[in-house]
Amino acid sequence: MKRIALALLVILTFSCKEKENTTEPTTQTEEQTTKKETMKKVLFVLTSHDKLGDTGEKTGFWIEEFAAPYYELADKGVEITIASPLGGQPPIDPKSADPSSATEDTKRFDNDSVLQEKLKNTVKLAEVNQADYDAVFYPGGHGPLWDLATNNNSKELIASFYTNNKPVAFVCHAPGVLKDVKVNGAYLVKGKKVTGFTNAEEEAVGLTKVVPFLLEDALQANGAIYSKGENWAPYAVEDGLLITGQNPASSKLVAQKLLDQLNK
Repeated sequence: MKRIALALLVILTFSCKEKENTTEPTTQTEEQTTKKETMKKVLFVLTSHDKLGDTGEKTGFWIEEFAAPYYELADKGVEITIASPLGGQPPIDPKSADPSSATEDTKRFDNDSVLQEKLKNTVKLAEVNQADYDAVFYPGGHGPLWDLATNNNSKELIASFYTNNKPVAFVCHAPGVLKDVKVNGAYLVKGKKVTGFTNAEEEAVGLTKVVPFLLEDALQANGAIYSKGENWAPYAVEDGLLITGQNPASSKLVAQKLLDQLNK
């Protein structure tokens, strides 16, 4: 009897241990799934245009305006997907990679092989569905003035986010992509407070005769209530779901305002 009792005790102990080993991973998996489901998701849209008008020079997106908001959001647990009109590697404005334009965020980007690999594989804009995200963010650089400002997929995407009560954020030249965006037949920016790269800043970089349009003028022509801060100083405007920043120095400020909206 003693041997039988001992055998039963061993079997029972082993069974309990097996149950512990099988239930713990399941609990962890459930926690991970729940965390992933509650994680905020933001779509970043970058330009695919690399020619600076007829100058023979290159353009693209501005590293600071991508890296600073990316890290500001990602470090807070936001899941980010990157898209562009053509998909794949979007062009980087070579001037933004110059040491004179370096910031802590661009230095971090330079050493971030994981993000650089992710950047090589951006999703095609036409394949994006706003229903999969909580907000959209457009970094600037001169490139967006040529392709995203006239891209129908981009215009429809912005309108879709906006009409589904989701934040739309833009910095520097990126507010220019709002130029022809309409909601219910009216320009989205009409009567809205906005900012973006100023005429004076464009003149300072010598490109007023090169860009396809001046952002400040275009937004005002479509009824926007445009305002600006000092040249090159951080300045951002929030009007409901619409968040805009003036220049590269405003990138993190726009991201912070976006994060506040996501956390409401």
